[in-house]
Amino acid sequence: MGPEIVTLGEPLLEFNASHPGSLRDVETYEVGWGGDTSNFAIAASRLGGSAGYICRLGDDDFGQILLDLWHREGVDTRFVIRDEHAQTGIYFVSRQSETHSFTYYRSGSAASRIAPADVPSEYIAGAKIFHASGISQGISNSACDAVFYAIDIARDAGVLVSYDPNIRLKLWSKGRACAIVNETIGLADFVLLSIEDASILTGKSEPEEIAAKLLEKGPRVVAVKMGGDGALISTSGTCIRIPPFIVNVLDATGAGDTFDAAFVTAYLRGCSLEECGKFANAAAALSTTGLGAVKGIPRKHEVDALLKKLLLIKNQGRVHLCRY
Repeated sequence: MGPEIVTLGEPLLEFNASHPGSLRDVETYEVGWGGDTSNFAIAASRLGGSAGYICRLGDDDFGQILLDLWHREGVDTRFVIRDEHAQTGIYFVSRQSETHSFTYYRSGSAASRIAPADVPSEYIAGAKIFHASGISQGISNSACDAVFYAIDIARDAGVLVSYDPNIRLKLWSKGRACAIVNETIGLADFVLLSIEDASILTGKSEPEEIAAKLLEKGPRVVAVKMGGDGALISTSGTCIRIPPFIVNVLDATGAGDTFDAAFVTAYLRGCSLEECGKFANAAAALSTTGLGAVKGIPRKHEVDALLKKLLLIKNQGRVHLCRY
């Protein structure tokens, strides 16, 4: 029996600066793991879901490090392909004030060589949700084809599709990115995107206007992630504002991926859209309290504890925001 949530994309090994400063000033790094869909799969597993990952990895030590991570985290890896002819991608993270800088070495990586022939149709058709990412579409033409092929399989099988555009204009032109992302939004059930990506796609800045514009393309639900301003969950005729959780932010890398995973795992548990939004916001907030994309991703019991604490404060008639 396969996992309930399946995703496809690009894993990366992460080198995160141990202290703030430019890359020229950093002498030591903490080794971690990244790649938005890998982060998503790990978060889904930690938050109570069962997750499977489809990708290509270099047949190298970096690839083995990532494979070992997924095994520890309970992510199903039966369709991870080891590629003898390409390397595993890596990236470096540096921080100055609240600004993060990312330097990638991913060109020609094993992940970028994924193609429709690598996509297991029965595996996706047996899931409940297939999660796609714009980054997976942007790393190569064959990877973009693989994502669309996987979405077609999911839709034909009645599997829900969640999608985070995760627009990275260093990967592709704005025109190509917007064209492909807009096409994909029309194929998705859940569109989970940052306010920055939403503004690129719609030219609008108000989340309610953004959501209304994107809902016209066909998804059931649009969630606009606004970081410190919370989130907006919108369906046809309904907009729900989810307040932020105030935490001591150390590193926001991967917070959006954690939000995505938390939202869909809560949905599969039968939560209302408002409950999904609150659970996702709380999980994303907690993920920023650790260094790196993965180390800060919380477990379900940690998110539940934060939500319980918030409810207690609310019932006592105090503020709605919670410092954790």
